[in-house]
Amino acid sequence: MLIMLYGRRTFLIIAGSFLAGGPAGGKTVSPQSAIIDDLSCDQPMSAIGTRWQLFTDRVMGGVSKGTMIREMVAGRPAIRMRGDVSLENNGGFVQISLDLAPDGEAVDVSAWSGIELDVFGNGEEYSVHLRTSDLDRPWQSYRQSFRADPQWQTIPFRFQEFVPYRTDVPFNTRHLKRIGVVAIGRAFSADLSVGGVRLIA
Repeated sequence: MLIMLYGRRTFLIIAGSFLAGGPAGGKTVSPQSAIIDDLSCDQPMSAIGTRWQLFTDRVMGGVSKGTMIREMVAGRPAIRMRGDVSLENNGGFVQISLDLAPDGEAVDVSAWSGIELDVFGNGEEYSVHLRTSDLDRPWQSYRQSFRADPQWQTIPFRFQEFVPYRTDVPFNTRHLKRIGVVAIGRAFSADLSVGGVRLIA
């Protein structure tokens, strides 16, 4: 057990665990560790005990193809997403995503300012999509794009910079459910590796 100080806030750190909290009667849980995944567990399990999943537009009739594999990329373990994004049949995405708590419960991340990802790509643009318990349509999310160069880099994503997509509901950091890393919106070959995901103060 370790007490860590971040600015004026104090957090109890127990790696990989969660603490029930939030409004009385709610299902919100609060993370006790900044680590969401450090690739210390076997695929598809994350460090917080939830599973990485692969989705493509085939769930809605599209024809994009994708794979997800755990392998070494430029000297470090990673979840690697590869595929071909196609706009045919109104499709256009390949995604890997991670729920932040079992059974789809929401996570209270209001004590943190954002997330950061360690990524290695192929020079293409990708997006991070966040979903909360306030959204009820599968196409709704809060989005932020980034370029993934062919070298390991750590990219921060501040919560205040996420843009609502097809929703008027403001982003509530007390209700975060899922993080997705997505190749979307145009026809291209995707090749993106994720080597770590963390909350940032």
